[in-house]
Amino acid sequence: MPTITVFGSATPKEGEPDYEAAYRLGYLLGQAGYTVMTGGYAGTMEAVSRGAVDGGGHTIGVTCAEIERYRPLGANPWVQKVVSTETLTDRLHHLATRADAAVALPGGVGTLLEITLTWNLLVIHAIPPMPLILVGSGWQKSFEAILTAQERYITPAARDLLRFVPNVKIAMQALTEHFG
Repeated sequence: MPTITVFGSATPKEGEPDYEAAYRLGYLLGQAGYTVMTGGYAGTMEAVSRGAVDGGGHTIGVTCAEIERYRPLGANPWVQKVVSTETLTDRLHHLATRADAAVALPGGVGTLLEITLTWNLLVIHAIPPMPLILVGSGWQKSFEAILTAQERYITPAARDLLRFVPNVKIAMQALTEHFG
């Protein structure tokens, strides 16, 4: 089965809507047999990993020494396989290049970086074509602003690489459509 990278914030806590949505996505991915790969830490990454394990799936957490020096957490307990990297750049590269699809849940600067790196690698054909699914109105509004303001520099083909969906249920449907 394919490996799905899920990007998202380290901030959400159990019981919060973003945590619960991430858990639900993880559960659905696990139940469908996908391998779920995240950044391996707290918040969204924990919720997705936890959901995937509860759904019967396999989880990979990609951690890095630079983050652990900044915030010494270690991988969350639902990560079944840890891939340790030295740098954030190596971590991002692994998450973007070792996936068969990527789903971005709400997040901040780090999640934006993950999305744009993956998007650029797709644009320049440095990685094979794959779905890049952005969940929630926040990402859609943010990228629509960028796409409008920088319209001259972003080709229609590059725009078409981003798929905006309103929630994790529709994200899961998009993955099912893609992988059959």
